[in-house]
Amino acid sequence: MKRLPQAALIALVAIAAGAAGFWTSRHGGAILPLGPSPQSHPGQVAPAAGARLLALTLADADGVAHDLGRWRGQVVVANFWATWCPPCLDEIPDFVDVFEAHRESGVRFVGLSIDNPRNVAAFRDRLQVSYPLLIGNAEMLKLAQALGNPAQALPFTVILDRDGQIRHATVGRLSKSDLAGKISSLIH
Repeated sequence: MKRLPQAALIALVAIAAGAAGFWTSRHGGAILPLGPSPQSHPGQVAPAAGARLLALTLADADGVAHDLGRWRGQVVVANFWATWCPPCLDEIPDFVDVFEAHRESGVRFVGLSIDNPRNVAAFRDRLQVSYPLLIGNAEMLKLAQALGNPAQALPFTVILDRDGQIRHATVGRLSKSDLAGKISSLIH
């Protein structure tokens, strides 16, 4: 009997995040300001909050654990997404292209999915996503909120520099050219 309320809660969170992501994709993704501390101005997040991403260890759709801490010293693009989120699905092929173009420059991509392993594996295989797609849960939305996404909307992308500092955070769909430009500014 406990599974029904938990499933209903997960479904409600999924619907809310999808709706917020859809809304932001229609009204343009918001580039979130980054400041010296989360308390300095509402809506800002400290660049050092990137350490929370690098502290994650999550399994992929095949059950293999991935420690994001192994990417310290590299530019990391973390994309919060789900297979039921249309703007997420629209941007991932562009993310794959940008990843492939920058892979030899010490740039790492990771998809942090709010979904189940079966759906993620099917999506990964169908689109041939070449970077890790890891499985999270509703706690991933709380992490997204702590990293500067107060609406917990999807998609949400955070880019860390080589020092693990957050340099860019975007709610909503991130275009291929914007993503490539943000990465280029960190590797040159």
